[in-house]
Amino acid sequence: MSTFDAYCDLEGTIRGTVLYNEPMARHTSYRIGGPTSLYVECSTISDISRSLNVIREHGLAWCIIGKGSNLLVSDEGFNGVVLTLGSEFKSFSFPDGEAGQSLLVSGGGTILSNLVQSAFKAGYSGLEFCVGVPGTLGGALFMNAGSGEESIGSIVESVTVLHPTVGLKRYDFATLPWHYRSSGVPVGEVIVEAQLRLKKGNLSAIRSKMEESLRRRRKTQPLSKPSAGSVFRNPPGDAAGRMIESLGLKGFSVGGAMVSTLHANFIVNESGASAADVVAIISHVQQKVKEGYGWELQPEIRFIGFSK
Repeated sequence: MSTFDAYCDLEGTIRGTVLYNEPMARHTSYRIGGPTSLYVECSTISDISRSLNVIREHGLAWCIIGKGSNLLVSDEGFNGVVLTLGSEFKSFSFPDGEAGQSLLVSGGGTILSNLVQSAFKAGYSGLEFCVGVPGTLGGALFMNAGSGEESIGSIVESVTVLHPTVGLKRYDFATLPWHYRSSGVPVGEVIVEAQLRLKKGNLSAIRSKMEESLRRRRKTQPLSKPSAGSVFRNPPGDAAGRMIESLGLKGFSVGGAMVSTLHANFIVNESGASAADVVAIISHVQQKVKEGYGWELQPEIRFIGFSK
């Protein structure tokens, strides 16, 4: 069966939007990427279930993305279905909890920056380290996003996912094997909701911590350039950016892509970069770090549409 058959099966049968041959450059922070066969914005749980059923019936490859802030999509695109979460998954609330505490209940599609600002305005502490972190809550949870010594997994109470065949499942914090840049949520399960543990705090102190974190990001990261954030995972006891910089690779470029001169663990889209340009830089940096340190850097970003 073709993806066009799947498009016909989905169009008009879900509340969300179904797009055919949609350029992924429109949906990634890199502004890079060829077309995906189908791009489906799921507005409800039923939309996700229906989409996964159609995908399974037609034997199609698929993936779930948030805001595309840690993705590199191939220039040829993706021969499959890209799912993303729509309106129903972008709401959140602060139910009353124990004295001085609250469980932030949020859909997986909520923009992380919206949560950070809303928690601050409500006087809750716990999300300050996420200020300036791009993407959605679901994406942040899946990769256990963080800054410095803090990560979002440390404030998780529970994560609710939709399994393609089992349905809704809930993971309590202790049931997931949280690691550096990984929550342990299995690939193929869609994060639809989460509960985060927050606590009442001093507004002035919360603001101060957020402002300091944002100042640090603006000073050390190329936020004005299209990128996918940190490209490589930090090795134990070291920093990928430091290793890359020490080898004189800041400013190294291929085509329209370049190792940032501000932070060496960022590869930025300087001008019309292709995915092939970025991959060439990644390979070159890995080779040089292997030669200089005997360590093989592992990518932190996700690759979609590549053969390997």
